[in-house]
Amino acid sequence: MDGNKNAIYDAKTLGAPKMAILGLQHMFAMFGATVLVPILVNSYFHGEGLSVQVTLFMAGVGTLIFAACTKLRVPAFLGSSFAFLGGFATVAELNTGKFAEMSYGEKLPYACGGIVIAGLLYIILALIIKAVGVERSMRFLPPVVTGPIIICIGLSLAPSAVNNFKTNWFLGLVALLTVVIFNIWGKGMLKIIPILLGVVVSYAVALIMNAAGFTNADGSAILDFSGVASASVVGLPPFQIAKFDLTAILVMAPIAIATMMEHIGDISAISATTGRNFVEDPGLHRTLMGDGLATSIAALFGGPANTTYGENTGVLELSGVYDPKVIHLAAIYAVVLSFIPKISQMIASVPAAIIGGISFILYGMISAIGVRNIVENQVDFTKSRNLIIAAVILVSGLGFTEGLTFNIGGTSITLTSLAIAAILGVVLNAILPGNDYSFGKSTKGDKSKGPYFTNPLDEDRKA
Repeated sequence: MDGNKNAIYDAKTLGAPKMAILGLQHMFAMFGATVLVPILVNSYFHGEGLSVQVTLFMAGVGTLIFAACTKLRVPAFLGSSFAFLGGFATVAELNTGKFAEMSYGEKLPYACGGIVIAGLLYIILALIIKAVGVERSMRFLPPVVTGPIIICIGLSLAPSAVNNFKTNWFLGLVALLTVVIFNIWGKGMLKIIPILLGVVVSYAVALIMNAAGFTNADGSAILDFSGVASASVVGLPPFQIAKFDLTAILVMAPIAIATMMEHIGDISAISATTGRNFVEDPGLHRTLMGDGLATSIAALFGGPANTTYGENTGVLELSGVYDPKVIHLAAIYAVVLSFIPKISQMIASVPAAIIGGISFILYGMISAIGVRNIVENQVDFTKSRNLIIAAVILVSGLGFTEGLTFNIGGTSITLTSLAIAAILGVVLNAILPGNDYSFGKSTKGDKSKGPYFTNPLDEDRKA
């Protein structure tokens, strides 16, 4: 896979101050979604759920653990995973056996214990891939599978961007246009920090609008500083140790099926964005190992599961700066912020409309990366097998909006739409005839032939 000639792979050439600003941009990109997870989990546990401080700390530490496992080569930020939200909600409402007499806060460590086991499943898969080899493993994940999955990752996030955007159309539009203007017409450093500029400019507009008495579409205040006023300047994150119970494990651990598939799609997206084949070097087994360890360690100390963040992949695409050191700076910022609640709350006060305006670009970029992955690998959609695989992935990934829920041993398990799409794509690719894709050996990517396809060159040879 060839790199982008206009990209910057060594941010040191920009100088330390610019590197620091680029790291700040990545932190802003991940912040909204990362802190939203504990906010949502708190609603399930009636105020006794996850801590924002612990979540930020574990996101930063998890990213650095991932970096160590991947030889500091992969520019991926690990933020809070939304895939486990359904599991948290289920554990919160457990009322049989030992859980019958527990408060919501007492149930939370058991949910985290289930996530610890889920992270260990990543490590098991990583060891299997290491044993059989990435070439053999990736035969099941050619571009005709990974491309549509990447497209689904971006499009499945689209409703979130729109819902945030429409809370204040004007403010969202300011954020969106600021990003577009600086990315297209910006010069020098301004061109590679459009996301950060989008936040800063639109936040300044929000301050003016708020002071002038404007409100959001629902009549609420544009800015709410109540959390900032009540937060302390310095505070230790309230860590707590995970506990283990088979019932909670059976609720949380199977979700790893979904997140492992999403991980493979995310790594493919990052590879396509940067022009570096991270699936092969440092290897999919290393990225899975890093994600799994980060998830298990985060949950062990009372944090949510971690996952590679599409928001930061979008930032990579927009900025053209692919140096992992910039991501590592963002991770350090997250750790520092976890000890400064007042600043954390200040960043959390960024209006949802601004997040929506920024996400309009970021989420769309992810899907565009998937399209590019398909085009650059020359996946031929005149072949029936390729059409079938892509069609099933796209419809499943976008159609199962509420996932698919089934019961095993009396426990309800939900597969997300992306997990369903990934599983069906992998299975179809394995069973449909004509899969001659060789990972890492063909620069033209997936040249699979459908069952009804006849190669004219073969006919010429026969003649």
